[in-house]
Amino acid sequence: MPSLDARAGVTGTGVRSHPPAVLPALCLTQITSWGILYYAFPVLLPDITAATGWSATAATAAFSAALLVSALVGLPLGRVLDRRGPRAVMTTGSVLGAVSLLAVAAAPNLVVFGAAWLLAGPAMAATFYHPAFAALTRWWGAHRVRALTVVTLAGGLASTVFAPLTAVLAQELSWRVTYLVLAVVLAAVTVPAHALALRAPWPPAPTAGSSAGTPVQVARSRPFLLLATALTLSGFAVYAVVIGLVPLMLERGASTTTAAWALGLSGAGQTFGRTLYAALARRTGTTTRTVSLLAAGGATTAALGLVPGPVPLLVALAVLAGMVRGNLTLLQATAVSDRWGTAHYGSLSAILAAPVTIAAALAPWAAAALMGPFGGYPHVFAALAVVSAVAAVLALGTRVSSGA
Repeated sequence: MPSLDARAGVTGTGVRSHPPAVLPALCLTQITSWGILYYAFPVLLPDITAATGWSATAATAAFSAALLVSALVGLPLGRVLDRRGPRAVMTTGSVLGAVSLLAVAAAPNLVVFGAAWLLAGPAMAATFYHPAFAALTRWWGAHRVRALTVVTLAGGLASTVFAPLTAVLAQELSWRVTYLVLAVVLAAVTVPAHALALRAPWPPAPTAGSSAGTPVQVARSRPFLLLATALTLSGFAVYAVVIGLVPLMLERGASTTTAAWALGLSGAGQTFGRTLYAALARRTGTTTRTVSLLAAGGATTAALGLVPGPVPLLVALAVLAGMVRGNLTLLQATAVSDRWGTAHYGSLSAILAAPVTIAAALAPWAAAALMGPFGGYPHVFAALAVVSAVAAVLALGTRVSSGA
């Protein structure tokens, strides 16, 4: 990583005047976008199924479809981000996200509910971490890890803020009105923030910083394929745990409010965990760091599945799992630049993120579908721990000449 940063500095992309409004704006919009488009759903799911009679599996499948669409849309968006920057992409995504949630709130049946979530998919691709990471990687150059850490620290608060807030709203309002309120908040916060704060000129791509070849050549290499597979398996487990945490806590005897707070506190754990990433990056090589964090993700998932209680201990384990999850977000954000430089970051990170996002799309549905055959969420979590362990083993093969 130091050599890559040094090359970025030599070419003029490592040291530049950072647009001052970008980082605070992206911190605010990541909290809001993730909190409303993603973390509100697992909190509202019990109310949705109780009020409509739709099965949890069917409702979760609609949400998973949104994530699947976001993975597919993310591929062309990566090329757009490399060429033109994030302003138009993220502003349009914010508008589309608010419209999609209005459609979710008004859905008269499961078919329309599913179609509304399909509309939310492109909004997720255009407002979640990937475009924000592309923006910070290009604008911040050699200082990207610091900027990425700051924005993911803020993003880690998404569940901390919006899971409890959604639970409070749902206690007073129906799930439909709750989504209506959240759609208004999403539009009011993220549309002007993206439109006004991301106006700085988009710097040209560095002429050096990737000696591995074109994006297609890199994407076909053995380390990239193993990295994509390992992160996909880990992402499947991580996102299944996020969606399954509330029902797991309910099975263990926690109230809905306590379970929502556990999800929120796991977000606080993400935030704290991310403060440790820069120090971890300085003290470990790229491959060692990757293997260690994937293994830690499996260990915390196993603990949640195997420990029966009491509830405060489960909450503590949720926080610990959040700490690991926070580091995994930064691991993925820096995986391309640490190994292959920043010249084609948008395209390569989109290719890397696509299967991870597909796994994240399937994870909520898979967790809900497996709950019955596996005899409950504790056994599902045990199986997810095994998936993370396999990912850690595959990550041993992701070393490249520029990654330690």
